[in-house]
Amino acid sequence: MKKAKVVVGMSGGVDSSVAAWLLKEQGYDVIGVTMQIWQDEDNVTQEENGGCCGLSAVDDARRVAWDLGIPYYVMNFKEEFKSQVIDYFVDEYQRGRTPNPCIACNRYVKWESLLKRSLDIGADYIATGHYAQIDQLPNGRYALKKSVTAAKDQTYALYNLTQEQLACTLMPVGAYSKDQIREIADRINLKVAHKPDSQEICFIPDHDYAGFIEENAGERAPEGDFVDLNGQVIGRHKGITHYTVGQRKGLNLSLGYPVFVVEIRPETNEVVIGKGEDVYSGTLCAGHLNWMAVDGLHGEEMEVMAKIRYSHKGAACTIKELEEGVVECRFKEPQRAITPGQAVVFYQGEYVVGGGTIL
Repeated sequence: MKKAKVVVGMSGGVDSSVAAWLLKEQGYDVIGVTMQIWQDEDNVTQEENGGCCGLSAVDDARRVAWDLGIPYYVMNFKEEFKSQVIDYFVDEYQRGRTPNPCIACNRYVKWESLLKRSLDIGADYIATGHYAQIDQLPNGRYALKKSVTAAKDQTYALYNLTQEQLACTLMPVGAYSKDQIREIADRINLKVAHKPDSQEICFIPDHDYAGFIEENAGERAPEGDFVDLNGQVIGRHKGITHYTVGQRKGLNLSLGYPVFVVEIRPETNEVVIGKGEDVYSGTLCAGHLNWMAVDGLHGEEMEVMAKIRYSHKGAACTIKELEEGVVECRFKEPQRAITPGQAVVFYQGEYVVGGGTIL
């Protein structure tokens, strides 16, 4: 019987490396692939910017593939990454929103582009080292299920995957804790067993978002007014790309009490400032929806737990459809710094119901 062929996206880290080993042990015909996004730049720049896709990632992944005895390739995804991730990131910040580039990268590069190329070369599945699981539910739909380790669960960043993508995806790491994954890597003598996890946005390792946006947009965001909740001008800001909702540091305002960014208004180039309590809200609206465990609300309200950012623990809320493609989320208790541009992801129990972009 012919083995099912799976292309594993290998970042050079311990999670994707062990994912490849686990799938080989399960009897799959495994091919390792690293998606390289900086290949037209000099070696130093690649090393600095590459994150999960730079030169060290390629070297480490190639070494692991050799040790595992699987074929290994590097695929050029620079064009897709530029259009779907970097351009989107810059455009959203210029609109006064705070995007999540990892979610865009997962949907449009790591899945849409990699899956298409993998199917074109005869693969049956793609696989990654994400801490998440995939189940087919009794209603026939595929849904993400939280990993066994809550501390590493990555379902939030994957909520946007389509039914077709989920049906062709394997996530073997989701059944293990991080410690167990490192123990497996130690046991099979992988040199990346104790390689640290990547923490930052891979294309902005110095965290200078405004500088990166200025460089890629070819223009500097104009200065404008800080205003209070009554519209009174209280200072000048450096440009809206320097700010996000809930921000306290770097405002350089002396009002005699702690102040925070409450809202960003790109149409008037204003940044609204308020006190700590002003950053809380009990509702949000979300668009650009992707349904997973269900195919929509169909006019019904639904009780869910909603996460409004990756590090958010989740909060109880009720969701209902306001109009086609837009839902309202009403929280049981107000939540801090609900930020336009970020994702809100809805859960019932262990499963992702769906999610969207906060408007």
